[in-house]
Amino acid sequence: MTPFALIYTLHVLAALIWVGGMFFAWMVLRPAAMKALEGPARLKLWVEVFQRFFVWVWVAVVILPISGVGLIHLRFSGFETAPRYVQIMMGLYLVMTALFIRIQALNLPELRKAVLAEDWPTGAATLGKIRRLVGINLLLGLLLVAVASARPML
Repeated sequence: MTPFALIYTLHVLAALIWVGGMFFAWMVLRPAAMKALEGPARLKLWVEVFQRFFVWVWVAVVILPISGVGLIHLRFSGFETAPRYVQIMMGLYLVMTALFIRIQALNLPELRKAVLAEDWPTGAATLGKIRRLVGINLLLGLLLVAVASARPML
């Protein structure tokens, strides 16, 4: 396997884990949890899901810029010669990462606190905020994948 192929594979896998995880959570897990669980159990489930999923998101958040910079240097000899789609991908990554950090640093601790206190209305409101931010991030992630897929072939 060439260095380019290895770095590209890591890059795609990191994006797949992050965007695919959000797609699964939004489109599959959320509706199933709504149907199968009462409010308190659903909030407890989401605390556990986020704790586990966010570890993988952090892995992706670290791997994506490292592999992305590696790919830029291997393919385009640096940032100044990288095409516009690469710049768009970098910008979308920054916005997605900022939204994720907001959820991780502000909303998730608030959700944990509400669940521990059995303050279900606050927990539900906080989960709603997280859901909206994850929905925005999912849309940005899908847009990023579309940009990457529509680019000229390497």
